Amino acid sequence: MKTLIVGVGGVTNGGKSTLSGHLHQQIPNSCIIKQDSYFKDESMVSVDSNGFQQYDVLEALHMDVMMNDINSWRENPESFLRQRNLNPASSLDDKEVFVLIVDGFLIFNHRALNDLFNKRYFLEIPYEVCKRRRSSRIYTPVDPPGYFDGHVWPMYVKNRQVMEESKVFGIMFLDGLKSKEELLAVVYKDVSQEIERLKM
Repeated sequence: MKTLIVGVGGVTNGGKSTLSGHLHQQIPNSCIIKQDSYFKDESMVSVDSNGFQQYDVLEALHMDVMMNDINSWRENPESFLRQRNLNPASSLDDKEVFVLIVDGFLIFNHRALNDLFNKRYFLEIPYEVCKRRRSSRIYTPVDPPGYFDGHVWPMYVKNRQVMEESKVFGIMFLDGLKSKEELLAVVYKDVSQEIERLKM
């Protein structure tokens, strides 16, 4: 049994979840862990001087719990799938490759997590498109007025700069303005080639 961990990161509303979901549908013995599922309770998230809650930082996430879940998958991916009612392929052998897709906006900023990735993809979209997409979605808690310009976008820029300064290597940057079919085709081909290499 072999394993492959794929990171799908990037800007908020850049298409991470859509790409991850489609990739999961195409790849047997795969599953997704979403960073967004590990946010701390609202009462535990710090507030800045403007009254904006600081959700776009690693400290707002239960990264220890997320890493525990990822390590559980690494220890026994077949059992991990069964526990989540995702049935592994019936004809498993020593060459079978299990794929974990990790979807999140700060996955490449967490050193221990970033070190686990075999493949890294980063979705980018322009400020105007990001702001428009963000405004069309309903969040819990709801974004207060000025939140995007006062917190979300500046933190994206800052977090990306930190990522780049940390010299995270091997990232394939993707244009989030391309169609979901185009994006899936590029990533699926790249991941499939890696799966075939591991089977050799």
